[in-house]
Amino acid sequence: MNTLKIIDVSTPRAWPPRVTAFSEPFWAALAAGKLTTTCCKRCNEAMFPPKPICPRCLSRQVEWQPVSPRGTLYSHTVVHIAPEIFAAEAPYAVGIIDLDGGLRIAMRVLGAPALLKVGQAGGVVCLRHPDGPYFAFLADDTEAAVR
Repeated sequence: MNTLKIIDVSTPRAWPPRVTAFSEPFWAALAAGKLTTTCCKRCNEAMFPPKPICPRCLSRQVEWQPVSPRGTLYSHTVVHIAPEIFAAEAPYAVGIIDLDGGLRIAMRVLGAPALLKVGQAGGVVCLRHPDGPYFAFLADDTEAAVR
């Protein structure tokens, strides 16, 4: 399994995720620099975010599996006027990433928003905040501007 690039961030997460008994393996793997999700053992459907029930066949037979962090930027937008909790980070980009393994995931996109291009290759990175990990996409040959 590919190890994610880890970027240290000095501030707590603006909107920490709710970690449950089910989602804890995802967050633990992310903290260790690994990207994982669930996959249905019956129909082989990978799903993100991880789910305890397959949305395709409704099976409860899911298992955790590694996911390649490599992918391309499918689409993105720049947020200039952000909700109050994210206002200090504006402008910032969010996008849809097509991971090499077939998953399409929405996430924060790091780097200068004006330099982002659809089809740009890159990878998921782990943002290591003092209160826990989070993830974002970093295009190749881009400097991570994390505030």
